[in-house]
Amino acid sequence: MRSLSMIAAVALLSLPGVAFAQSAEETAAAALEAAPIMDGHNDVPIQLRSRFANQINDFDFHDTTDTAQEQPPRSAMHTDIARLRAGKVGTQYWSVYVPASLEEPEAVQMTIEQIDVAKRLIAANSDDLQLALTADEIEAALADGKIASLMGMEGGHSIGSSLAVLRQMYDLGARYMTLTHSRNVPWADSATDAPEHNGLTDFGRDIIREMNRIGMQVDLSHVSEKVMHDVLDVAQAPVIFSHSSARALNGHARNVPDSVLQRLRSNGGVVMITFVPGFLSEPARQWNANRDAEEARLKALWQGQPEKVAQGMRLWDDANPLPQSSIREVADHIDHVRVVAGIDHIGIGGDYDGIPFAPPGLEDVTGYPALFTELARRGYSQADLEKISMRNAMRALRAAESFAASQVDELPIETLID
Repeated sequence: MRSLSMIAAVALLSLPGVAFAQSAEETAAAALEAAPIMDGHNDVPIQLRSRFANQINDFDFHDTTDTAQEQPPRSAMHTDIARLRAGKVGTQYWSVYVPASLEEPEAVQMTIEQIDVAKRLIAANSDDLQLALTADEIEAALADGKIASLMGMEGGHSIGSSLAVLRQMYDLGARYMTLTHSRNVPWADSATDAPEHNGLTDFGRDIIREMNRIGMQVDLSHVSEKVMHDVLDVAQAPVIFSHSSARALNGHARNVPDSVLQRLRSNGGVVMITFVPGFLSEPARQWNANRDAEEARLKALWQGQPEKVAQGMRLWDDANPLPQSSIREVADHIDHVRVVAGIDHIGIGGDYDGIPFAPPGLEDVTGYPALFTELARRGYSQADLEKISMRNAMRALRAAESFAASQVDELPIETLID
């Protein structure tokens, strides 16, 4: 004889409209089906340059798993169309990064070349990728089953300290600009360079005003904490951090301090949490610092003898394995931003193909569902996950577009850098 509890359960199952709790995997899958990943930063374009000199007429972007190299040693690319599909990526900002070490005129030219190769990659794979310049075009691409493709400049050196070049880069399709990369620009301080401007200069403030006026998103990844605050004092549209994490959990200067996270509520900005191990794991950050120190010591000890330095570094690496980061640590950073800034201010910016490797389980662009499953296990609802995957970033983009639409009668700013 069946127990009363079993009979009650059978009766309950037969009732119409009775909902049962989803598993974490089901919640994550439902969220990514409704709101596919809108990732803030992927460096495929610079891979095309460094690996293939931008010669891509015969490049197969459907499968790049065979792109590992022995000399120079290089792992396979993290990104291709098949894996983007498996990772539930619906919208990708492709970084048109060029090195910060370039002189400004060369950086401007190379950025245009990177925009060219990104557009050619998108056009050559039009069955799967679609160039999108607006939020409406993103939605249209998704409706057509395409991966919406935007472009972002990574570093203000890409505009050569010229508002005119900024406007022309926008016309070419760049939809955000990271204000600095690893070095200062003549109008803003980088997070990883010695401060020389005390944040933004007056010309830098006009850069922000003009970006807002034309609808280009302001990206604060890579800038100093002072620049972050200076921008938030000026910006009239939401800022983004295209690939950063939380400084309270990892002290790297590239991460976002709580003082800035607290201001995102009023600005409407979004921190797109990144998967860079050195920005996630504090032990990994300490390891990086210790390794740099050892390399500097060996170079001082064995001047003019690079083979001795290389041998010493191999011995150090063998004796000091890199501490592993994990999906859990990515989720920890998301948890922290949620507590300080709120659920409406979190996004995703993996930095794939801009880093040598990512945490186990997130090795390439197929890993997003595993992260969202971890978040669901922590109690994030489907609505929460949809905000993180896409809806927060779309809201910020629409707000930038809306502010620009309100400025159509405003003349271009004509300030020249001093």
